Amino acid sequence: MGTNFLEIIRTRRSCRSYKSQQITDEQLNAVLEAGTFAPTSRGLQSPFIVAVQQPALLEKLAQMNAEVMGVISNPYYDAPTYVLVFVPADAPNGVQDGSLVLENMMLAAHALGLGSCWIHREREMFATEEGKELMKQWGLPEGLIGVGALSLGYLDGEPTPAKPRKEGYARVIR
Repeated sequence: MGTNFLEIIRTRRSCRSYKSQQITDEQLNAVLEAGTFAPTSRGLQSPFIVAVQQPALLEKLAQMNAEVMGVISNPYYDAPTYVLVFVPADAPNGVQDGSLVLENMMLAAHALGLGSCWIHREREMFATEEGKELMKQWGLPEGLIGVGALSLGYLDGEPTPAKPRKEGYARVIR
């Protein structure tokens, strides 16, 4: 494994402060492509990825997520792009598949100089009638559940350094 890839893994951090400038189409497409190459159970490619950049829809999604969270702030940290991941409710290992998609996209974002943060509560958001209606408007099939999302954009400020890794994190049994 190349040291550049290990360095990307070591230096990726969750970003909670974004510039308002929108990312380029090339950057977005590269992040989305990385998600499509995540491993999936039995190679079924069960996840669906939806990138949102429309300001009114970003605001609506932030409000829906904030309601689930019980806050009034923007849980997506005012990022200019949100990337949502869905899977069929009956997919074998669907949540794991969607999680791998999200991780691939976070690593790709960092490699491209973008910030990202994994956001939760999409499962609850899209279990509502309002959420189901949005999925229908987006042309997604029925029966999907939200796995998670990414806030995505240019970092505003410096990332925090990684915490030291705990003792005994990994073990080799021979």
